[in-house]
Amino acid sequence: MASNKILVIDDTTVVRVKVREMLPPGNFDVLEAKDGMEGLNFILQEKLSLIMLDFLLPKMSGWEVFQQIQAQPELRKIPLVLMSGRKEEVTEKIPEPFEYFEFLGKPFDQKQLINAIKLAMTKAKLPRPEPVAVGAGVVAKNSTAVTSGVANGTLTTSGVANSTVPTSNAANGTTVVTSGSGATSQAEINALNEKIVKMQAEIDGLKKQLTQVVTFIKQKIK
Repeated sequence: MASNKILVIDDTTVVRVKVREMLPPGNFDVLEAKDGMEGLNFILQEKLSLIMLDFLLPKMSGWEVFQQIQAQPELRKIPLVLMSGRKEEVTEKIPEPFEYFEFLGKPFDQKQLINAIKLAMTKAKLPRPEPVAVGAGVVAKNSTAVTSGVANGTLTTSGVANSTVPTSNAANGTTVVTSGSGATSQAEINALNEKIVKMQAEIDGLKKQLTQVVTFIKQKIK
């Protein structure tokens, strides 16, 4: 009985069949999704050991599915392999190095597939900082804020208006989130992050529709 459930999200039947045939028999239960919307439904409903996600998909792009995964802590823990025939399509959205997922270029052979899966599982175990909302964006590691003043072991911020930054309490090793209007709970931060991801997905969708309209108009003018 298969112990690992792998989801392959790709609009090309050949790719989905290829992955299934290349995996060692009996070890994997392979689920297939032909578009981003169907893939996201599987991600939300199934207990997955690995996700293989094509970057260009109908209905909901791989980039949009990726954003939905990153918005939820439990989904971020699932090993992820992003696939594309053109790596620059991925690096335009997600700069290298890819720290928490593995990239697999198309076409690929069995050795490349197995290696990508192993690396994705290793990277998924790496500790990562929780994203923190700052203004209209999201800040993860290596972000810098101006801090001044130490009162009762808690760092306070200055020079940053209405922003939210994590500060460490040197006395007891805990982390305190401060903002211009007072402390913000982790739940509020997570809710803001989810809203930002949804807004970005909507913006990407509108851009795609606008491109299609412009192309249609150009064709009619000719």
